[in-house]
Formats: sequence, structure tokens, C-alpha cells
Amino acid sequence: MPEGRKRRGRTPLSRELVIRTAVAVADEKGTGALTMRAVAGPLSVEAMSLYHHVAGREDILDGMVDAVFAEIELPAHDTDWRAAMRARAHSARTALRRHPWAVSLMDSRTHPGPATLRHHDAVIGALRAAGFSVAMTAHAFSLIDSYLYGFVIQETSLPFDGTTELEEVAGAIVRNMPPGAYPHLTELATEHALKPGYDHAGEFTLGLDLILDALHPDEA
Repeated sequence: MPEGRKRRGRTPLSRELVIRTAVAVADEKGTGALTMRAVAGPLSVEAMSLYHHVAGREDILDGMVDAVFAEIELPAHDTDWRAAMRARAHSARTALRRHPWAVSLMDSRTHPGPATLRHHDAVIGALRAAGFSVAMTAHAFSLIDSYLYGFVIQETSLPFDGTTELEEVAGAIVRNMPPGAYPHLTELATEHALKPGYDHAGEFTLGLDLILDALHPDEA
């Protein structure tokens, strides 16, 4: 069936639509399943039709990473730099949890898009405006993102999602351990992770605040 007839009455094919579809495919199946054919399928076109809008798979990956950066809140100019970095980190964590495939790609692209460049420039600008030297800005940016990316990788690998599943998984592990064999691990689980109201996200906030409190502008 000709492509024009297939897509009659639908949103015209565009780079933005191709990238948005690729993000949806990766969200569902991971980037390992991301082929030109896999992206073309939901759009009801042949894979070759995508080349009118993207140069290939690598170009799609560039666009996908840029789309994720576009979802992250930029540091506010009218607030304390720590509050700005905190809000930006929480927004980034939310975006990366929404797109688990993205964390390993965020700083890997050699052709960053406008949203990526805008994001990095805004973070650097917020730190520089707060009095950080160029060198300390680089150190702070690297430290914050190393923690952010590492935490997301860890939490997306955990065998539970939410308090109910945590209680089931951690509770089963504790029950299956030989009594008295691992006292410190048992104590941490029962007196912390399995306490009512425990939220693993709190671990992220605590660690982030420790990092931000340890950073100081050169001119302070």
C-alpha cells in the first residue's frame, strides 16, 4: 500500500514525530530494540521513509537524548543556587526514571541538540552567577551529575518499585536469612527500610543535600 494512503488523515511525518516515536519504543523495549524498522512500524511507514527526516539510528539517538534534556527543569535565576541545583536534580531524576534507557546516553552524544546545549549552559551559568570559578563550576557539575546518574542507575536496578514491593522483597530476604547470621543487615532492613513510611526517594534527597552543602562558591 503506498505510504501516502497509509498515512492519510494522520499527523504528517516529521523529525519531531520520528523522535517522539523512537522515545516511546525505547521506553517500552529499551534501546537494544531500537531499529529503523521498529520506529517505522508504529508510524505505518516503511523504514526508508524515515531517512527523509533523520540521518539514521545515531541521529535518532541524538534527538532522543535532546528530547529528554528538554524535559528537565532549567535552574531558576531568581533563587538561591542550591535551591536551583536541587530542583534541577529532582527534575532530572524524574525524567530519567521515566526514560530508564537515557541515563547511559545523556553525556555520550557527539552532536548534542539545542535542548542539551541550553541545559548545560544554564547549569553552568547558574553556578558561575553564584560565584563559582570556572574550575569549581566544572567540579560541582561533575559531582552533582555523577551522584544523580549513579543513584538513578541503582534505583532502576532495584527488584522493587514502591513501598509495597519493597516490603515484600526486603521482608522475604530477611525471613530467609539464617537467624543471627547477618545482624547489621537485618538491623538496617528492620529498623530503617521496613519502617512504616519509608520512602527510598528520601535517600536521594539526603545525599543530594549533603553534596550541595559541601559545595561553596569561590567568592563566598
